[in-house]
Amino acid sequence: MSQTALRGATDLRIPSEAAPDHEHRILDLTAERAGWKYVGFEVVRLLGGEPLARDTGEREACFVWLGGTSSVIAGQKRWERVGKRATVFDGAPHALHVGPGTSVRVSAGKKGCEIAIGWAPATDLVEPALYKNAAVEERGEGAAARTIHQILMEDRAAQRLLVTEVLTPAGHWSSYPPHKHDTDDPPNESYLEETYYFRMKDPRGFALQRVYTSDRSLDESLVARDGDVVLVPRGYHTVSAAPGYDLYYLNVMAGPRREWKITFDPDHERMRW
Repeated sequence: MSQTALRGATDLRIPSEAAPDHEHRILDLTAERAGWKYVGFEVVRLLGGEPLARDTGEREACFVWLGGTSSVIAGQKRWERVGKRATVFDGAPHALHVGPGTSVRVSAGKKGCEIAIGWAPATDLVEPALYKNAAVEERGEGAAARTIHQILMEDRAAQRLLVTEVLTPAGHWSSYPPHKHDTDDPPNESYLEETYYFRMKDPRGFALQRVYTSDRSLDESLVARDGDVVLVPRGYHTVSAAPGYDLYYLNVMAGPRREWKITFDPDHERMRW
């Protein structure tokens, strides 16, 4: 499917599987499956002591520990205890960035772990870097207040990947006002493909996401549940957490240039705080 093809909500939302596959994946989104060029995304679930092997090849990767701990070998580096939170609602994550041509070997701790992995094409050789903190930003006011963890944004080295996560209180709006980054127009806007990976503090909960273009050739409002990933191939986008259900989402972005430059929907830009 081309980047300009019409897409419906069923194309944009991909649910997680109930049980891991033979590669421990509960979610596997390749760039080819998404119908775009840059972003790949997967989530793996490991039981206590289970191993995971990933080789980056011609890609870079950002591993984000959603919950649990593990030991990690990446290239020539080794870390014995990676991961510091039980769930995504328990503080900022540990994250590992690795460049192309790198072998990554993970061994889950006694209680197992879940790890999200964002992928993008890359050629720059870099040393693996483990980040044990993330800049925390409180963004928005009132019913649009939310907490941002800047995991792998422009202040940290990578070739294409940009990674951040957002905690949105129940009943609040997030990624608001609606904004887009689907045009390569420096310095005003950068073209970035993006995935939203959703987790709910109460798995019975849900969020609403809207993705739309100015001409409405793409205009979808869809329900995102615990474990879903939603694609944003183009257009403005925004999210709302249902009342009673605290929301988490992890954003992975990549494009031809590594800059987060966005354009707000002019109908709603006045809502910026």
